[in-house]
Amino acid sequence: MEYIGEHLLPGQLGHFLAVLSLVASLIATIAFFKANKIIDIPEKESWLRFARVAFFVETIAVFGIFLTLYHIISNHYHEYYYAWNHSSRSLQPQYLLASFWEGQEGSFMLWNFWHCIIGWVFIWRNKKWEAPVLTVLSFAQFCIATMLVGIYLFGWKVGNNPFILMREQLGDIPLFHNPDYLNFPRIKEGNDLNTLLQNYWMVIHPPILFLGFASTIIPFGFAYGGLINKDHTWTKASLSWALFSAAALGTGVMMGAAWAYESLSFGGYWAWDPVENASMVPWLILIAGLHTNLIYNHSSYSLKSTYFFYIGSFILVLYSTFLTRTGILGDTSVHAFTGADMTEQLYLFLNIFIWLTTLVATHTLKEKYIVLASAVVITGLYFLYPVFALASCLAGFGFLFYFLNKYIPSIKKEESTYSREFWMFIGALVLFLAAIIITYQTSLPVINKIFNQKHADPEDREFSYNQIQIFIAIIIGMLTAVTQYFKYKDTPKPFFFKKLLVPTIVSLAISLSISIFGNINYDKHGPGFLGAIHIAIFAAVYAVVANAMYLWIGLKGKMKAAGASIAHVGFALFLVGVLISSSKKKVLSENTTGISVFEKTKDQDPAENITLFKGVRTDMGKYDVTYVRDTANEFDRKKYFEIRFTSKDGKEQFYLYPDVLKNNKGQEGFAANPDKQHYIWGDIFGYATSWVGSAADKDTASFRSIGIKKGDSTFYSNGIIVLNNVVVNPEKFKREVLPGETPVMLDMTVISKDGRKYPLTPGFAINMHDSSFRNLPDTVIAQSLIVRFDKLGDGDTGKLQIGIKETSNLNDLMTLKVYEFPMIALVWIGIIVMVIGFILSLIQRVKRVKMTAV
Repeated sequence: MEYIGEHLLPGQLGHFLAVLSLVASLIATIAFFKANKIIDIPEKESWLRFARVAFFVETIAVFGIFLTLYHIISNHYHEYYYAWNHSSRSLQPQYLLASFWEGQEGSFMLWNFWHCIIGWVFIWRNKKWEAPVLTVLSFAQFCIATMLVGIYLFGWKVGNNPFILMREQLGDIPLFHNPDYLNFPRIKEGNDLNTLLQNYWMVIHPPILFLGFASTIIPFGFAYGGLINKDHTWTKASLSWALFSAAALGTGVMMGAAWAYESLSFGGYWAWDPVENASMVPWLILIAGLHTNLIYNHSSYSLKSTYFFYIGSFILVLYSTFLTRTGILGDTSVHAFTGADMTEQLYLFLNIFIWLTTLVATHTLKEKYIVLASAVVITGLYFLYPVFALASCLAGFGFLFYFLNKYIPSIKKEESTYSREFWMFIGALVLFLAAIIITYQTSLPVINKIFNQKHADPEDREFSYNQIQIFIAIIIGMLTAVTQYFKYKDTPKPFFFKKLLVPTIVSLAISLSISIFGNINYDKHGPGFLGAIHIAIFAAVYAVVANAMYLWIGLKGKMKAAGASIAHVGFALFLVGVLISSSKKKVLSENTTGISVFEKTKDQDPAENITLFKGVRTDMGKYDVTYVRDTANEFDRKKYFEIRFTSKDGKEQFYLYPDVLKNNKGQEGFAANPDKQHYIWGDIFGYATSWVGSAADKDTASFRSIGIKKGDSTFYSNGIIVLNNVVVNPEKFKREVLPGETPVMLDMTVISKDGRKYPLTPGFAINMHDSSFRNLPDTVIAQSLIVRFDKLGDGDTGKLQIGIKETSNLNDLMTLKVYEFPMIALVWIGIIVMVIGFILSLIQRVKRVKMTAV
């Protein structure tokens, strides 16, 4: 059948490039591996040239795949399933790239894209270690390439082809019996990008995060090169790459936190979501490896640890990929990929990297046979009995640890407890411990699935992590504060204590001031946890002060060598911001209306969500809040709410504009994006949790004027309104008025036909300075009734003038959740300062390497 409007050439080209990428990466792997094994220089150079040609072809193929798929998506060629499933014609242009990496195939392409760039930079910068490191990198590209070919091998599907046609993906269904199927509205429009991802952070966060993921292969490649060549001189060359990887991955992870804070309704920047954790754990291990690398370069201690941490960091990146792309976290994380199951393939590659690394750590033929046999048996058993999934990974790591401990040289002499390397190593172990604990908690869905268990997610997920990690924070904060004051190998005790005396006193003074005057009274989890918070605040402040002072005491203001201290200051500022903003985080939106729009759930409590009716000023603690209006933006398809906040003293007024976007892809409900009012001292953060629109398109009702005296009553459509009294300057009314105003209130009662009674207190406020008049209407929501006090009556009748309005627009309501985040700016400032410190250290390290080479 001839189909109308299909563009087949881009797909054919894209699939050809995917196969070319697979073949070229395999050839490059073999060629680099061969070049690394050859001793003869001319022959080695010949193999290296051949390997570079293969790697160049691989690069062209990867870039070609990237551009071809983007061409398909941007031109809305919805005959291709990937383009149809992840984009739509109504999608904003800036989100087309987000559509590219919404799916698994696109994210794998992004990963390979960064591998190509990193590979060429490495070839240009480091000739000595090119062969072993590029062997690993090319093999990783081969593994990723298999994810994109979508071919069957002995009945087993290898990867998913992103260039597959709709009619090939969905099979023989009646829709494709029509040659003009592309003009069907559902096909022509597209399936759209997930509403949670329609945000500018989705455009910039994944590329940086995947750059971080991709870059961890270089420290791993150095470790592989050291093991296979039995050459441990790689640690100096690896340091600049580890710094770059730490900066890139750390930035990517924290950009995800900023995305959560700016655009997702988590009520914060970190929710200990499994996917968040899976990206952070490799960074923690990488930082541990970075510190042990420094230890080894200065004192020849901790070489084994450096091997282990660099290998572990990359393996944990693979494990995080396994977690997020197999769908196993689909029920516990809002980030996890689902569908396009590649569980077996990802598990196989994870084990291949673990066991191959273990294999190159062996020295004897017997050991190699034992490792190979164990790998085949234990990994093979997984395909028969899934219970062996974790056993294979853990067994591989166990063998690796054994061989590293057996063959990697180490100094037998114990380090002095007054040496910098000793405490840096302790810090690295603490980071490793934190990573292990987080990994275990994050892996519970995997454990449940493997062992058919039902370990439920804790009711308070955040506290289940925080109750452990706060003690990690205390230790890391203290170590960050004092370690730089030690010298390598040994430090005179008087020198150490003398240098730390002033920072300690200053830190105590600052932290005690925060604890005493900062109103930090987070007692939700008892006095023990509150005490830990105060100790952690001291540790974090100590780290800031001690490292800032070290810039002048230890480095004498030499900023070129201050990268480590600046990074530590940034981390400590981040820690201070996290502790204060989390412990003083407060829900402002306590429901004072008594109206609950939804029932209490695990994620939302109606008591913490204030109900707002359009146009009605509502009390919310220190603010009066008004739902002014809502608008629909046809361009981004979002519904925006305009919420006015007015302080009770009248000195401050600002607006928040949270928005919602209806969920798609079969999901019910809507995605809520918050808005914030930024201050130096903190943020006011709010998002819509529900809303109900009025059936009336336009409110045509108007106020009717009525004259009424004390004791009189008047009618409305569903009952009567009785005026009980007139009160001038009532005590309970003062919260409604501004300085200089005098309120006059009517005490009224609304009695409906069914006998229900409702209090009503309309009034007005007169400014005694300029005689201005401000109306203060009141509302009975249940009766769709608004009453205002217009003016005092004339002397002849003594009647007061009121206005009565009955309107269906009172059915327009929303519920709003509002938080206050004190000192949240310290979190973002700390991240920026920390990354700047990494960059300064990287620049200094690169300069040092250049000088050594000269």
